[in-house]
Amino acid sequence: MVARAERQPRETESDRPIATKRILIADDDAAIRGTLVELLQGEGYDTLEAKSGSEVLRIVPVDEPDLLLIDLRMPDQDGIQILKRLSAQDIGVGNVILMTAYGTSSTTIEAMHLGAYDYITKPFDVDRVLFTIRRYFERQQLAQELVRSKQENKTLSERIVGNTPQMQDVYKMIGKVAASDANVLIIGETGAGKESVAEMLHEYSSYSKGPLVKVNLTALPATLMESELFGHEKGSFTGADRQRIGRFEMAHKGTIFLDEIGDMALTLQAKLLRVLQEREFERVGSSQSIKVDVRVVAATNKDLRAEVETGRFREDLYHRLAVITIHVPPLRERKDDIPLLVEHFLQKHRFSDASAPARISEEALQRLLTYDWPGNVRELEHTVERAVVLAQGGVITADHLAMDVDREIAIIDLNQQLTDGKTLDDVLAATELRYIQRALLRSDGNRHAAAKLLGTDIATLEKKLAEHGLDGRV
Repeated sequence: MVARAERQPRETESDRPIATKRILIADDDAAIRGTLVELLQGEGYDTLEAKSGSEVLRIVPVDEPDLLLIDLRMPDQDGIQILKRLSAQDIGVGNVILMTAYGTSSTTIEAMHLGAYDYITKPFDVDRVLFTIRRYFERQQLAQELVRSKQENKTLSERIVGNTPQMQDVYKMIGKVAASDANVLIIGETGAGKESVAEMLHEYSSYSKGPLVKVNLTALPATLMESELFGHEKGSFTGADRQRIGRFEMAHKGTIFLDEIGDMALTLQAKLLRVLQEREFERVGSSQSIKVDVRVVAATNKDLRAEVETGRFREDLYHRLAVITIHVPPLRERKDDIPLLVEHFLQKHRFSDASAPARISEEALQRLLTYDWPGNVRELEHTVERAVVLAQGGVITADHLAMDVDREIAIIDLNQQLTDGKTLDDVLAATELRYIQRALLRSDGNRHAAAKLLGTDIATLEKKLAEHGLDGRV
């Protein structure tokens, strides 16, 4: 039966499904079929009916419905057998929604592994049925848009994915400033996509025929940063056994991307300012000036204005870098982009070269939509990639997602530690270990970057790693 829950009115007529979408309803109960036919036709869908598994197998190849609602339990063939027979006929089953009174039973889970899109439970709730169907067609449209975007502009689609107003503003700004020679400062949280913006700025600039040289300043020890940027002469310091070309010299006639510019030491800020003003520098240990023609794009997750006020960043350098400023919004402020991003990452991270893209269940997608994503797009990508592996390229369920496990464990652990009689020192040591592991994860295993995130130095971090029996990897 279908529960006649009170339904909310649609906001606009554009939300109505396209009338040409055809849905096959397969159930041996005539009353259920009739109720669903009435409901779906009232929403503008075309419908077909089947009262047995054999009718489904006969109708599908001929009428090619856009979506199949199949009861899991039917007299002649159950839903699992139908899925297997459709697959054997090389008919995809990603457009199948199972109807079941058995919830997440082992049979339903098997159906999901075979490739079914989702399931709905009996007795039906009207809003849930319509939501699941609308979401299926929305997902299909997103996948088509992603393919079309890649065909129309492969470079753009590989760099940044998103259609929200916030991302449209980013695209517009890139389009306005890419062709100029002006320095650009990209601001945004870690993992939001600042590097992708820098890549697009370079690709659409007059420097695009030259190299794009990337420098992650958080990964460089302060003692080596000057040599890395500007190069050094043989014998200029202990260990300098040969001449080294710096990143600015490598970027001649191209773009240099200085990531996390807010972490640059004040002494080096003065040297960078000179490069921006005079387009020249000297290698460490040399008095000969080297001229460069290079566009500078910098990025930071810090508030550089606040850093200027506290004296940690030069005001004149800030104004030189921030001729143009582009703000990349965090993922939590553009959650409507999550379904499109998920489709993109499912296409990108296939279980194997021969595998079709994995698919994600509605329950799993809803979990992604309700999470705040402190690690932004980078965290979402890692989450999807891990889920594809755990699902072995099949249907991703909520059980395959683990983005907020640390937060849940922390809440559970505190109560459990008290129950187990753990001392304060025990709890602090365990918390310290988890915090270090999280910093290493956020910095992709780079210990120098992790030390900065933790507000300590590399020697202290390595000591802590040794105490906890870690080698710096997560």
